[in-house]
Amino acid sequence: MTAVIYARYSSDNQREESIEGQIRECTAYAEKNGITVVKHYIDRAISAKTDNRPQFQQMIKDSERKLFDIVLVWKLDRFARNRYDSARYKTQLKKNGVKLMSATEIISDGPEGIILESVLEGYAEYYSADLAEKVVRGQTENVLKGRCNGGRGTFGYTLDAERRFHIDPVTSPFVLEAFKRYKEGATMKEIRDWMNLEGVKNPVGGAMTYNSVEHMLKNRRYIGELKFRDIVVPDAIPPLVPMELFEEVQVKISKNKKAPARRKAEDDYLLTTKLFCGHCGALMFGESGTSRTGDVHRYYKCAAAKKRKSCNKKAVRKQWLEDLVVSETMKLIQNDAVIDSLVAAVMELQNRESTSLPLYEKQLRETETGIQNMLNAIQAGILTSSTKERLEALEGQKKDLEAKIAEEKLAKPVMKEEFVRFWLLHFRKLDLSQKEQRQVLVDTFINAIYLYDDKMLITFNYKEGTETVSFGEATEAAAKEKSSDMDCLGAPDKKR
Repeated sequence: MTAVIYARYSSDNQREESIEGQIRECTAYAEKNGITVVKHYIDRAISAKTDNRPQFQQMIKDSERKLFDIVLVWKLDRFARNRYDSARYKTQLKKNGVKLMSATEIISDGPEGIILESVLEGYAEYYSADLAEKVVRGQTENVLKGRCNGGRGTFGYTLDAERRFHIDPVTSPFVLEAFKRYKEGATMKEIRDWMNLEGVKNPVGGAMTYNSVEHMLKNRRYIGELKFRDIVVPDAIPPLVPMELFEEVQVKISKNKKAPARRKAEDDYLLTTKLFCGHCGALMFGESGTSRTGDVHRYYKCAAAKKRKSCNKKAVRKQWLEDLVVSETMKLIQNDAVIDSLVAAVMELQNRESTSLPLYEKQLRETETGIQNMLNAIQAGILTSSTKERLEALEGQKKDLEAKIAEEKLAKPVMKEEFVRFWLLHFRKLDLSQKEQRQVLVDTFINAIYLYDDKMLITFNYKEGTETVSFGEATEAAAKEKSSDMDCLGAPDKKR
């Protein structure tokens, strides 16, 4: 019998050591009962009240491949803490020929075992609901007393031994200054850059990000307010920001959110990190500007031309260039010979990387042949102490090899050629009007693009996958379709 161990701990006062203890007891149980463990699935700091657990779902999915016979848990409440999920996933395992077993709860296979299992599941569900109620009650009490409920606290404050908030004399001035700067017209990106230049670190010790600045400017704790669920406690902690300043910043954030988002424009560039200047080799990045008429124009520009003025590469219109790259990539996908080449390359790479599995399978066949020869010898009347020892050794070797093969298959599933071809062909059906699908196409097939004044060189993600596109022909085709021109002047200087 082969088994996998599923171990889990939630956030209720449990640590990594609880995982080690679960695995240790499950392993001891497996050894005692002659069960071979082939894999561990571990979910850390995730409650069993939800089935949205990555390793748990992967284990259920892997059970369909019939590579193990048992799911071994320390206790049944590690598997699920509500009867619906428990019944649902046990049924799924049973359908796949896999049994759920507890290493510490002795449950027989008869009718009384079914009753005992139901009682244990009901208790786990009750314990979970009771625990949740106690946690909520405790967190509500913390908020009413002005204490931090969890985490590393809030930037600008320190926490004492009782987790009460105190103004941090080192970081609090940066909070107030950030609010003032935003009110005076600075962007969140500019505030982020200023704070990083000053060496300010976020509560977890990392650099300040756009999101951390946005969260800080919206955080009502800075006016002394604490909130938990529907409970709001004003003046629960010492305020850092005057109420009037805080409200002015919120109005400005709301107003800027409705305006054309400069930051969103940065995220909308399809070729970011893949587009390089053909003149100097520098990365080309997205840039946008607003004209006097209020129209937003977007371009790709050479970083060297922008920052150091050391390259004379002209900016290129974003939409024109992206449409051309997507069109050329789709031509690649429509070519059956290219699909054949890609399928062959994937299969070759997969076979080259999987060196252990064929070796184990070959050794298993040889071992099975050896066992059969020994059985034939015994049937022929040849039975000595050395024959018995050799047979036991071969059976032990077979067991080890079967476990290794199961481990290899679980660690790296082998894709069939038909699946690889199906997956590649589905790109022909993409809806190229959808940004997400255009992005998937570019990320999957394009390695790098080198942009010149009269052509671009596209390097695709497969052997000899290089295409040179002449802008003369492309511009003619674009003119017939009344598309935008390729090159242009820089983005308008006047921004709104």
